[in-house]
Parts: sequence; C-alpha cells; structure tokens
Amino acid sequence: MSVADSPAVRRVGRVALIAWAVFGFVFLFTPIVVTVIYSFNEPAGKYNYIWNKFSLAAWKDPFKYPELTDSLVYSLKVAFVVTLLATILGTFMGMAMVKYKFKAKGLLGAVIVLPLTMPEVVMGFSLLTLFVTLNWSRGFVTIIIAQVMFSVSYVATTVRARIRGFDWRLEEAAADLGAGPVRTFMKVTLPLIAPGVLAAAMLTFALSLDDFIITYLNSGLDNTFPIEIWNLKRSRVPTQINVFSTSLL
Repeated sequence: MSVADSPAVRRVGRVALIAWAVFGFVFLFTPIVVTVIYSFNEPAGKYNYIWNKFSLAAWKDPFKYPELTDSLVYSLKVAFVVTLLATILGTFMGMAMVKYKFKAKGLLGAVIVLPLTMPEVVMGFSLLTLFVTLNWSRGFVTIIIAQVMFSVSYVATTVRARIRGFDWRLEEAAADLGAGPVRTFMKVTLPLIAPGVLAAAMLTFALSLDDFIITYLNSGLDNTFPIEIWNLKRSRVPTQINVFSTSLL
C-alpha cells in the first residue's frame, strides 16, 4: 500500500476538503449575512457602515426615500422585460445549436460565448458608441437592448446544456399523431426542458437586477437600483438599502 492510500492520508485529505468547503461557504455567504444584519441597524450618522444599535425603523418605513423606491421599481420592470426577451431568444438559440446541423454552427457558438468572456466595460462602451452613432436617446429601451445582449448568452448556454441529451424522436412521434410544430413544442418539448428554461430565466433576472457597468453606460438619466445606490453613497447610505437588498434575497 502506498503512502497516498493509507487511512491516515485519506483522513487528512477528507478533513482538508471539508475545511476548504466550509471556508468557501463562509466566504460566499458572509457578505449576505452582514447585509441582512445591518438592515436592523440604526446608524449614528447618514452612513450605515458601522453598527450602532438594533432597530426596526428601516423595516417600518422602507419607502422613506422615494428616489430609492422608484429606482427599485424601475429595476424590477427592466428585469422583467429583459428576462422575458432573453429567455425566449436564448431558448430557441440553444435549441437550434443542439437540434440542427449547419455550416455556421461553430461560429454561432463562438458568438454566443463571446459576451460571457468579454469585459463588461468593453461591451458597455461598444453599445454606447452604437447608440450615440444612431443618435438614440439613452433610457429604458437602450437599457433593455444592452442587458439582453449579454443575458441571452447565459440563457442559450444553460438551455443548451439542459437539452443536450434530449430525445428529439418525441417530437417526431407527436408530429405522427397529428400535432403541429407549435402544439408539439408547447405540449412535448417545453415541459421537458422547462427546468433548464426556468433556471436560465432566474439567472437572467438576477443578472439584470445586479448589472451596473453596462447599464450605467447606456442608461442616460434613468437610474436603476444599483445606479441609485452609487449616486446615494456620496451623500448617505440609508439602512433602507439593506432592507430592499434583504427583501430581494
């Protein structure tokens, strides 16, 4: 028996793996826990950075700052539209990549992955240049276009992974029974790939709410929730930010 296969070495390896996993979870979830805890803080000044004392004041009056509330509502509207459009486009792109064979399939795959690897500031400035060249006023529409541009890649990648082992003979069987393409998709294909589509939609919604760089460069005078937080931090950081953030969890 080699040293690597000895019970003592395996025991040490198992303990080290568990310790590393615990460290990873602590590292990932500590900021979330701190955000939740500080939603119950009553700061001594305008900035909710240092713990002062426990209070439910922010939870009792979460809409104290109208500009913060309006930006959150605006972000939710943007996220809903982006999720709807990106999920539809990305789902059909992912299905096409798996189901069909065509000459530009490799190129399309590279184009889909490109937004995932491109720095956000590069994509943001590229879209900004496009909108300025077209003389488009930046606002709700440009934010939607900008966010769909990168969100559709996440959807297509997620859906493609989900349906890679899909049995397309089920669609052929439905067609043999007289179902049209739309009915086949709604009754056969969609229910089977629904978990992947739902996961992609949830990811897109979260990415839309969270995005700052691309949205900031293409938002004009409209402020989403992250942009409003960025603007507020110059004068104050109210506890209501933590309240809204905790609620979004």
